[in-house]
Amino acid sequence: MKVAIMGAGMAGLSCAITLEKHGITPMIFESRSRVGDRFINSEAMFNILNRPVKDTIEHISENYHINMDPIDRVKKLTIHSKNEIGNIEGKIGYTNIRGRHNDSYESQLARQVKSKINFNSTYDYPYLCKHFDNVVLATGDGQYAAGIGNYKCDLTVTIKGATVEGNFVTSNPHVWFNYDVIPKGYIWVIPFSEKEGNIVIAYPDYPDNIKLDIEVMWEKAYNLVSKDLKQNFKITDKFEITRYMMGICNKAKLDNTYFVGNCFGTISPGLGFGQFVAVLTGVYAAYDICNIGVYEELTKPLFENYNHSLTLRRFLESQTNEQMDANIKNLDNRILDSIIDKICDNENGIDLMKLSTPVIRLWNNYKEYSNNR
Repeated sequence: MKVAIMGAGMAGLSCAITLEKHGITPMIFESRSRVGDRFINSEAMFNILNRPVKDTIEHISENYHINMDPIDRVKKLTIHSKNEIGNIEGKIGYTNIRGRHNDSYESQLARQVKSKINFNSTYDYPYLCKHFDNVVLATGDGQYAAGIGNYKCDLTVTIKGATVEGNFVTSNPHVWFNYDVIPKGYIWVIPFSEKEGNIVIAYPDYPDNIKLDIEVMWEKAYNLVSKDLKQNFKITDKFEITRYMMGICNKAKLDNTYFVGNCFGTISPGLGFGQFVAVLTGVYAAYDICNIGVYEELTKPLFENYNHSLTLRRFLESQTNEQMDANIKNLDNRILDSIIDKICDNENGIDLMKLSTPVIRLWNNYKEYSNNR
């Protein structure tokens, strides 16, 4: 059986590792010169977003024998609104590195692959379709899926970030929801060492935001982070992504083609991360190719998870600064604090996203109705 994997990112490499474990050697085609050939940035995996799985890294290792070593376990997530600060504490997730770094998830996965990775590949999707029994599309975005009419784009986002030098606690990322600074978006600070981390802004490309000057937004965000964390950061690298599509494919598989990773739609619209689901799509595609499972059935929960996350995204966009202040203040409420921490801890398997989605959806519908009156 001839299997082509187009893209050597997290999903494509996870697929290759799984195929190899079941006796199939795929051909991997990567258009860039190396694995992780992109800017270096840090990301996070929060277990609460991937229920019923309690611990994402443990789940991947124990069930699929794919090993990923994170930067640190997240023990506290600090959430800032315009006037409030709240914390979620416990074993709530992991931080990790992506891109051109020896310890990035892409680099770690590549070291577990035995198949040859064909770098600087110029082969396109039509060619691979004609010459291989199965094609796994893992190109890192929804462009190929959209190009053949198999993608539903819900929004596009602009992302601007920098690697900075400072003093960080690797187990404590921060996020800001301040709509005076980043309308309908957020700011992340995620360390990837005690001396380096990322400051990143991300916001949807709605007309009101497109009119704004990204450099002014970035400067405001940088100053806010510096003030709140009481540090003067030194910028050592910058990156920017404009109009990145966030959506999901209509069908997980078409004929002999599997859509995995961001071609599938693994990025969470809610908070912007998708490493865990990317790995799952790669593994599930390999299972289907090996006749261990059916890709369309295995990915059904992932479609559901995406829709829950999109509902959360719409809720966050509907909030005012005053409402966000009230939400964040409740995180350290004497009664609610311990309950929220326990629900988010990886010892708890409660699927809060699934349970809360009907209520959040009602709120979103109410806000939309009110705005249209």
